[in-house]
Amino acid sequence: MPTKLGQNFLRNTTVLEKIIKTSDLKDDDFVIEIGPGEGVLTEELSKYANKVIAIELDDNLIPLLEKKFADKKNVEIIHDDILKINLSELIAGYKLQTTNYKLIANIPYYITSPIIRLFLEQTIQPKEIILLIQKEVAERIAAKAGQMSILAVSVQYYGSAEIMFEVDKNSFFPVPKVDSAVIKIIPQKKFNKETDKKFFRIVKAGFSAKRKTLLNNLASSLQLDKNAVSAKIETAGISPTVRAQELSIENWKKLVKLF
Repeated sequence: MPTKLGQNFLRNTTVLEKIIKTSDLKDDDFVIEIGPGEGVLTEELSKYANKVIAIELDDNLIPLLEKKFADKKNVEIIHDDILKINLSELIAGYKLQTTNYKLIANIPYYITSPIIRLFLEQTIQPKEIILLIQKEVAERIAAKAGQMSILAVSVQYYGSAEIMFEVDKNSFFPVPKVDSAVIKIIPQKKFNKETDKKFFRIVKAGFSAKRKTLLNNLASSLQLDKNAVSAKIETAGISPTVRAQELSIENWKKLVKLF
């Protein structure tokens, strides 16, 4: 099946089984799947979940998916771009605020960050996010203090992130250049537009120049007096000479309260 968007289709049934086990689906769970491709994961999800909404952008794959799941009453195929769809409207339409819903998908690597951010920044977040993504990106998301990035902070600010298992590149067709991993994100903090906007304004300032200290980055980006910034950092119990990647989420929360 030709594809316009360069998807790598999962071919390893053992990996599929491990994703299902990791998902711990109940018969009342509602699943949103992005980029179902040939529907291999979709089919497994449909065996355990109450409902599967599979959102596919590729025109060439829609006829295949519609034919494959024509007799599956708990599978719905939506032909759309997840980054352009009105997700809030979709969530409200299916009354997901009163349903346990999970995001489970083998997503295109190049839109990993926007997809995660899209779902975490919803008033109604998924109960769990389970994604098969590039291994290197999974490692960045689940990083601990000392190796943090804006991506790690932007995910872990909202909840926990854990790599469940790694997936060899030969599990896919076409075979990608890199290995993959399945990551589980469990949202634990509700989205708040104003509070979160302030938090990430400070975080982005702290990460503005990789090799510079937290003090220099904050003072420069926020255009504040260096001594005043140093005092705030020390009040938060942090050394002004540290770099942004060394801070934990709790460090950032303390710091943001002072700015």
